[in-house]
Amino acid sequence: MTDTDTIIDNAASGNTTDTGNTTDTGNTTDTGRTDQAKQALKDGASKYSAQATDRIRTLADTGKERAGGALDQFAQLLTDAADQVDEKLGAQYGDYARQAADAVQGFSSQIKDKQVDDLFEDVSGYVRKSPGVAIGIAAALGFVAARLVQSGIDADHGSNKA
Repeated sequence: MTDTDTIIDNAASGNTTDTGNTTDTGNTTDTGRTDQAKQALKDGASKYSAQATDRIRTLADTGKERAGGALDQFAQLLTDAADQVDEKLGAQYGDYARQAADAVQGFSSQIKDKQVDDLFEDVSGYVRKSPGVAIGIAAALGFVAARLVQSGIDADHGSNKA
């Protein structure tokens, strides 16, 4: 049996053992199915990636609005406290409280006026410029968040015992 006969027999039986010679069996069905499966996976991944991106952007926008509202409330609290500080400690200290309230209000306005992507770029630039300060701020915020969560848990346990 010659090499050509072996190739023809192998092709007819579906055996694709490589004999060193190349043959085209004309079987593109498997390749077509594989390509279709790959494309379906790519399309599905793109779809879910787009959905995840949209969801993250929505959550970031919601968080930005909540942060702006919380800062506005904090600024109002400082403004209200300034009058009491005037009475108890003097006008100079009340002015400090008003300046702090104005600074917080300005920061709140900056957050509300910027897009999420712009805020992310600002934060990234700040972290690159001052990584030590950024780590300190993150630690302080983590501590405050942990205390707030703990106080909420303690409040829930206290109300359940009553």
